Amino acid sequence: MRRGRDRLLTQLRPHVSDERVLQAVHDVPRDRFVPARLASDAWDNVPLPIGSDQTISQPLIVARMCELLALRGGERILDVGTGSGYHAAILARLGAHVWSVERHPALSERAAQNLAAAGIDNVTLLVGDGSQGLPAEAPFDAINVAAAASTVPLALEAQLVEGGRLVVPVQEDEQRLVLIRRTADGFERRSLERVRFVPLVS
Repeated sequence: MRRGRDRLLTQLRPHVSDERVLQAVHDVPRDRFVPARLASDAWDNVPLPIGSDQTISQPLIVARMCELLALRGGERILDVGTGSGYHAAILARLGAHVWSVERHPALSERAAQNLAAAGIDNVTLLVGDGSQGLPAEAPFDAINVAAAASTVPLALEAQLVEGGRLVVPVQEDEQRLVLIRRTADGFERRSLERVRFVPLVS
């Protein structure tokens, strides 16, 4: 298992420079977030099926999205699309607390078991429409969206603090990561690398 973790970090280092992110990827046991039959593949840099027509994202994409959020340890984070709970687990190692929203109750229940097995206790799981964010807990320092939107969800932008960051895959002519930062004057947007996520359903 240790060799698998080290091999994965070797593959990520050319693309991810944030050492805190790399350490979180190393420390969070990805094998606890995949079906038991796929545990031997957990440290490969590939997405894997987790049920309900969903996947656990490729570690490189998880690491890049976390790096783009530029977390330093004290942030309140919203995670849209819990899935297996793996992305929330990485975010939880990097920030203060994560609220993670999933529309499939079965996945949310399984994510709770996965997070407990991994010893992570600073994630609050909710079932609902993540595209609307979580107004009751807003504003957030960082928002991560693990599903592709047709446009940047305005409800999520509105729930950022000034200086807050949102990273979301957006499907236009092609699907790309988009990084949004809230400033005193509005929002700054950057379109980045191509990715492939399931659609964000509201």
